[in-house]
Amino acid sequence: MKSLRIAVIGATGLVGRTMLRTLEERNFPVDELLAVASERSVGKKIAFGKGEVVVMGLESALAEVPDVALFSAGGKTSLEWAPKFAAVGTTVVDNSSAWRMHPDYKLVVPEVNGDQLCASDLIIANPNCTTMQLVMVLKPLHDSFKIIRGVVSTYQSVTGTGQAAVAQMEDERAGRIPSEQVYPYQIDKNCLPHCDIFEANGYTREEMKVHHETKKIMKDDSISLSCTAVRVPVVGGHGESVFLEFEKNFEMSQVRDLLSSFPGVILQDNPDDLEYPMPISAHGKDDVFVGRLRRDLSNSKGLHLWIVSDNLRKGAATNTIQIAEFLNKQNRWG
Repeated sequence: MKSLRIAVIGATGLVGRTMLRTLEERNFPVDELLAVASERSVGKKIAFGKGEVVVMGLESALAEVPDVALFSAGGKTSLEWAPKFAAVGTTVVDNSSAWRMHPDYKLVVPEVNGDQLCASDLIIANPNCTTMQLVMVLKPLHDSFKIIRGVVSTYQSVTGTGQAAVAQMEDERAGRIPSEQVYPYQIDKNCLPHCDIFEANGYTREEMKVHHETKKIMKDDSISLSCTAVRVPVVGGHGESVFLEFEKNFEMSQVRDLLSSFPGVILQDNPDDLEYPMPISAHGKDDVFVGRLRRDLSNSKGLHLWIVSDNLRKGAATNTIQIAEFLNKQNRWG
């Protein structure tokens, strides 16, 4: 792959810092790194590779015309700045919700629909973390058995809400009054059936992201998923309990073969030895782990499974970088 000039927008945040680590760990060919953050962080130094990089502002980064800009600075920043970077020829991969459901921009998980990318795509959306790990498992099953409907219950890490949410949990756990109350209730020793804001239909915006984004990524509006999203006091990653109803009959051996052979998915399903996916064991890894496979007791075409992935890695930073890797292998930058 060609060495590229990479801008990481939001480099001092949880996802931004994870992007920097992931670029190093995956040996992405970085010719020059532009670490970009808000004005209050400009001039600070952050570690990258064998040295340090001075944080710059968005205007300065735009003037440098990087090959790729990896955005993780919130939807408002992406809406304003992604088009500006695209206008100078920079390929933007955006981790916010700003462009995900926009009809003019693709929503991409490389293993699932990377083949949809083309040279004209200068703004590419990264899916929501819960949708991301879900479609990695749904894709091979849908291609073989066709999903009619599904029910998803998520168990989402506090890291999905950012650094302040982690600090709130740690303060509560230590018996301190939180310096910032991110959640409306205590999160330590608790579960909140409330991720993002509630919409008029009673679902939260996080739950509706799973419903809508899955259809777009899979290019199939017939897939109908309902979701309940729950915030839990863990930091390793998101868990998802999933029920799927298929159009076609299936054998459990087929399901196992399909999942174990899909790139980026690791099958951990050995109840006899207590082997199953957990956030603590997925933490820091780029893969999606699936287990607890069971045929439904009342519907022979129904399947239950449990999915876990580190929401800061495959759910955000890793997928963003994988999109850039995919384009680089396609010779996007010559």
